Amino acid sequence: MIERFNPSTVHEPAGYSHVTISNADRLVHLAGQCPLDLSGEVVGDPGDFTAQTEQVVTNCLAVLAAAGATPADVVRSVIYVVSPDSDILSAVWWQLKASPLAEAFTTASTLLGVTSLGYQRQLIEIDLTATLSA
Repeated sequence: MIERFNPSTVHEPAGYSHVTISNADRLVHLAGQCPLDLSGEVVGDPGDFTAQTEQVVTNCLAVLAAAGATPADVVRSVIYVVSPDSDILSAVWWQLKASPLAEAFTTASTLLGVTSLGYQRQLIEIDLTATLSA
């Protein structure tokens, strides 16, 4: 249902695929998942990328499950991190790759350093698209 590959005409990526082809019956577009707990509060101390990444992973897994999907069904991810620092971006990436959501990041993925996100103290947000069979 999902084909992932890297053409030999471009560089080898760090854990994701340049091309993801889906023969899906249905696409699931999930809202960007934020580091909010069930009460709607941003988790972690100010500047705590690790705690916020863990909460975003938890929220992504919950919305995927609610849609009847798993990380293996994800065909596109965009990860937003409030930082211009490549070391922080890399640390978030590797935390995600070691998480229960890791398989979602083997498809077409984009990691962006941004200046701000929607909630005060928010440091990370993940936007996912998944496929479902009929």
